[in-house]
Amino acid sequence: MKATSTLKPLAWALLGGGLAVMTTAGAFDLPWFGKHDKSVPPVAMAPVAAAAATAVAPAPLPQLPPGTAPNYRAIVQQYGPAVVGVTVEGLRKTSDEDGQAADPMERFFRGIPGWRGGQMPEQPFKGQGSGFVVSADGLILTNAHVVRDAKEVTVRLADRREFAAKVLGSDTATDIAVLRIDAKGLPTVRLGDPKSLMVGDYVLAIGAPFGLEQTATSGIVSAKGRSLPGDAFVPFIQTDAAVNPGNSGGPLFDAAGNVVGINSQIYSRTGGFQGLSFAIPIDVAMQVKEQIVATGRAQHARLGVQIQSLTQNLAESFGLQRPDGAVVAKVDAKSPAAAAGLKAGDVILAVDGETMAQAGSVSSRIGLAKPGDKVKLKVWRDHAEREITVTLGNAKGDDVADAASPAAPGEPPRLGLALRPLSPQERKQAELDHGLLVQEAAGPAAKAGINEGDVVIAINGKPVSSIEDLKRVLESKPKSVALLVWRDGDRLFVPVPLS
Repeated sequence: MKATSTLKPLAWALLGGGLAVMTTAGAFDLPWFGKHDKSVPPVAMAPVAAAAATAVAPAPLPQLPPGTAPNYRAIVQQYGPAVVGVTVEGLRKTSDEDGQAADPMERFFRGIPGWRGGQMPEQPFKGQGSGFVVSADGLILTNAHVVRDAKEVTVRLADRREFAAKVLGSDTATDIAVLRIDAKGLPTVRLGDPKSLMVGDYVLAIGAPFGLEQTATSGIVSAKGRSLPGDAFVPFIQTDAAVNPGNSGGPLFDAAGNVVGINSQIYSRTGGFQGLSFAIPIDVAMQVKEQIVATGRAQHARLGVQIQSLTQNLAESFGLQRPDGAVVAKVDAKSPAAAAGLKAGDVILAVDGETMAQAGSVSSRIGLAKPGDKVKLKVWRDHAEREITVTLGNAKGDDVADAASPAAPGEPPRLGLALRPLSPQERKQAELDHGLLVQEAAGPAAKAGINEGDVVIAINGKPVSSIEDLKRVLESKPKSVALLVWRDGDRLFVPVPLS
């Protein structure tokens, strides 16, 4: 069978039976030390980092001129103690490599009345990722996919101490999660400016590939502002530093020892490193972190357009000399873009004075703004530039998010659901005229039995067509609610205790 190239998150997990699988269901063989052990492989800490964890911290590393060869040994000694291993345990639905149900009968009997397939069995799993300390009082950054479905999260420091961690919140749109451990006086990293990076600059990654914590690998920046499928909000830093499953959430350092990114994905045909790795810029991560620490969730803005990058031929057809910018292919009805007068065929050249070279730049710039922000778009229309001011809306799917964190005192209770409206095709297939699709379930809803893929069609007898319908009921702070759920052609009421 012809091999295909796919983007893969870098966390790795052990499912029932000792099979090691990627979080995207791409399998790889266990290394020799794990073939007869169903637990997470034993971890050995690098001698350099172990010594650094107990030694007096050296003076901060000096800032280096661009292009200067880095002192990797000094970077590991200074900041290696702030890099942690993240071990997770939980239950996860099993699936095959095509994303279909693991039960082979599912493909043949799905949709037949009385068939209760579709509820894919859950198996216990253990996973391993990386992270790093950004605050001496126990605040840690990692990837959202590292802690996905986790019931227990353990952080292992470079000095071998272990702490149970609380997930303060996670944002699947940017793949950022924030953890908290009960510890003080921890070593921390120093944050840098990803915008100052140039292609060809040296970088160093530290993490736990295949569970081997405190592993350092080096390379260079091979591209910046890379847009990847399904990750429109993140302008990734592309490097050739060797990272592998287990490196997820670990820091990417520049030549001066500043953290400039969080290692997140690789491009691979085998499931292992093949020369291309991608890191989330640290300024993006810190912006999300601030929102999660303040509110337990992250919000992203929405413009309400479909855009595509220009080619030379497209640019010339619009009267532009260079293929810089993003052409608007569609404007959603009743969207912020429609209200501001944006039209299909407009070319977005700049946002708030910042030139947009391609569609990914626009998506990232808008997605990382806050709902309610006003942005000024420089638009090319009818062979002339014009300026349009848009008040951004809230991106779909972020209205109810990361309910694993409890509601603050005085706030309405949280169900624990990430939801989005059904598409017209989904409504037709399910024979529903309204409802919200469950994308993730956590907290009270998950405990009550709500699953990913369910459709919430009513709450306390009131039809649900939007997130606001749910919020109106929750604002009364009920002790429990009854959700009417559509699941595989059946309807059932699920009581959800909220207190």
